[in-house]
Amino acid sequence: MLEGRWKLVILFHLFGGKLLRFSDLERAIPAISQKMLIQQLRQMEADGIVTRLVHHQVPPKVEYGLTDWGQSLCPSLDALLKWAAARPGS
Repeated sequence: MLEGRWKLVILFHLFGGKLLRFSDLERAIPAISQKMLIQQLRQMEADGIVTRLVHHQVPPKVEYGLTDWGQSLCPSLDALLKWAAARPGS
């Protein structure tokens, strides 16, 4: 579910209960293409990690956030970051 180059980066930006618009995610991750960002968000939504909230207005507004299950990944990923930081020679 978390395979690929971008999913962990996207999760990092959504942690803490943040709701971000697609354009906010594009600005936060400038190296990702629009097509790849859409694909990764759709996969994580299908896996139940990300939720997509559509506000019916003009212009349309779509926000992405983590589901409760997606938010529960935070402690595990924090532990992984600490583990990587403790690498000898880093």
